[in-house]
Amino acid sequence: MRLRSTVLLLAALVACQKQQGSGLVGADAKGPIVIGHVASTTGTEATFGTSSDRGFRIFFDELNAKGGIKGRQIKLVTLDDQGKPEEAATAATRLIASDHVTALLGEVASTRSLWMAPKAQMAHVPMISPSSTNEKVTAVGDYIFRACFIDAFQGFVMAKFAHETLKLSKVAILKDVRNDYSVGLAKVFAEQFTKMGGTIVATESFSQGDVDFKAQLTNIKAKSPEAIFEPGYYTDTGLIARQAKELGLAVPLLGGDGWDSEKLYEIGGAALEGSYFSNHYSVDDPSPRIQAFVAHYKQVTGLVPDSLAAQAYDAAGMLADAMTRAPDLSGPSIRDALATMKNFAGVTGDISLDANRNPVKPAVVLKIGKGGKYEFVTRIQPE
Repeated sequence: MRLRSTVLLLAALVACQKQQGSGLVGADAKGPIVIGHVASTTGTEATFGTSSDRGFRIFFDELNAKGGIKGRQIKLVTLDDQGKPEEAATAATRLIASDHVTALLGEVASTRSLWMAPKAQMAHVPMISPSSTNEKVTAVGDYIFRACFIDAFQGFVMAKFAHETLKLSKVAILKDVRNDYSVGLAKVFAEQFTKMGGTIVATESFSQGDVDFKAQLTNIKAKSPEAIFEPGYYTDTGLIARQAKELGLAVPLLGGDGWDSEKLYEIGGAALEGSYFSNHYSVDDPSPRIQAFVAHYKQVTGLVPDSLAAQAYDAAGMLADAMTRAPDLSGPSIRDALATMKNFAGVTGDISLDANRNPVKPAVVLKIGKGGKYEFVTRIQPE
């Protein structure tokens, strides 16, 4: 009943917005600027949400110390979706209808962003996902943006790395069929690797929440691949690596940015060593911009910032830059400022948005070394 009432309230607010030609829902022009954040701070991918929230809060704390935006402070309201798509949609609706947010940040997971995005689009509230790489996310509408590269590029990066750097010719794929991120990345990798002259010798599937992957891995082992492309999240990847080792499947795993978590090595241990994944940045990059961010993040949290934190920091920076340039803080004005973003100096690289509101930026490939240390291997630019 509560959800139905909230949805009805949102519909009424949207109608009011359309009459006023503004995406700003009931905000106090003299009070704080309220920004909503939807994240999985509990559940199986809790490190995604907690890392992102840290990155957002560090940026906004810095911004508020400098005076905020247009003389107003930023207030970040984070709601936990527990890693559930329907909860992400409910949280987005509540932030828009009850908290009257000026903009939405989140989600990390593409599937959950796809449940949030229609709510933001309908209400004319700009939404920036820090880390959802599935290309469908921004296709929802012109109020939806992201701070990360998309799967079409990430899949190309790992296919190129596998073929040209590792000199592989036979790769198997193991994907999560319930995860839009995993399905999309597997599709692009297969297309690109085949186009480059490689062969996909096996394609196996699992579903989020599975804990036994031995049947799929046994089928893969029978095809004698030189590597396994497994574009899942860290919770699954760690288990898959351990079970592959138990079966004597001694080939590297290849994956995407969904691996990035302090929990990955805790789950998979030494079985992950020698595997590779694409990511948004490396803490070992000597760039002064990156090293300044890493040092400040460590000072505030005592932790090393993963890519989720860096992407969140950049997404918050993109939003702040747009709000500063916009003539007012209405949804349409912020949207227009975001859409024209060029060469924004982010931690993960200079960010320019294309016509589909996706960043054009490089990716890095990291190797999992001894003790789980991420070792920078190469940076690959968009072609």
